[in-house]
Amino acid sequence: MRRALNLAALGVDRTSPNPLVGAVVLDAAGELVGEGFHARAGEPHAEVGALAQAGARARGGTLIVTLEPCSHHGRTPPCTEAVIAAGISRVVVAMADPDPRVDGGGIARLRGAGLEVIEAVAEAEALRLNRAFVHRVRTGRPLGILKWAMSLDGRTALANGQSQWISGPDARAWVHGLRARCDAVIVGGGTLRADDPLLTSRSRRDPEPLRVVLSRSLDLPDEAQLWDQAVATTLVAHGPMSGPDQQEREARAAATCALLDRLGVDRLELGSCEPAPLLEALAARGCNRVLWECGPDLAAAALSQGCVQELAAVIAPKLLGGLAARTPLGNLGLEGMDQVQPWRAHERRDLGSDLLWELESLESPAVHPGSFTVGVGSARPGSAG
Repeated sequence: MRRALNLAALGVDRTSPNPLVGAVVLDAAGELVGEGFHARAGEPHAEVGALAQAGARARGGTLIVTLEPCSHHGRTPPCTEAVIAAGISRVVVAMADPDPRVDGGGIARLRGAGLEVIEAVAEAEALRLNRAFVHRVRTGRPLGILKWAMSLDGRTALANGQSQWISGPDARAWVHGLRARCDAVIVGGGTLRADDPLLTSRSRRDPEPLRVVLSRSLDLPDEAQLWDQAVATTLVAHGPMSGPDQQEREARAAATCALLDRLGVDRLELGSCEPAPLLEALAARGCNRVLWECGPDLAAAALSQGCVQELAAVIAPKLLGGLAARTPLGNLGLEGMDQVQPWRAHERRDLGSDLLWELESLESPAVHPGSFTVGVGSARPGSAG
């Protein structure tokens, strides 16, 4: 199963909206004869690749797979039928598939066909590997990561707004890798106006993550790096125009919409311009994991609406000072320490001269101390991969 988990991790960044899955086939004598992993949405599933590599030697053997085999027709045929047709006698599964189209149906189909099925082998590790997929299926929203870089005294910019660069080159390179592990990167209109960000992984992922701007006013610049759709796709999400200056806002929004349409930038009107409905829309587009790289007010709203499950704070050994200097978070509306949400420390490490501190919501699945940790790239698949 550890081999299968390592194979599954090779699909990181490429399988959304599907989960990460790895599979290993042992023949009747227990010898490894096939292996595979799900490389990309729409391509053959891990079980199919492993069985194809095993060929006739799969008959009477064991399939070890990190996720319950699917039992429904999607973009590919049901894996359960391929497993049964191959003559496999035993299937070892790490975790059940929470997708309501499967949800135990795959295991039931295999048992109904007379196969022995062993469940929950290395289940915690499998849940950890697919925590973003599981979160989306269970909640209808992608798993959210909130990232910021700040000085030692908690500032994200000087009092005059200057912020480049608080962190060093190693930390900025790490951020590019973090973006590569996400399906979308989200900023607000204020961040777009102030920083003109590019928001790409610098070619660490193909295709690049979707770049999303959430804007209440649609008061956006005519020129921005995000408008270049040859680099990466951009989506501008907004809500209905309302307020005392509605006529002026509508005129400004209409001009912005005309500009975006001319540039080929996708637009999405939400019922309300808030993080929660945005994430529901991104889940419908197949996003399993999103990254918030936004200003303090939008970050606070995302936290308050349950749209953040992981934090990534880069702390630079610098002092910026200034009572008016910007901080990572806006007002969370807390009035007592008993209202403060605790977070679980996941990892602390150095990024050059900076410190990275990653934390998780206590509601996120955790790997128990001493359990196996999956490492991307630690498996080398055979031709079936």
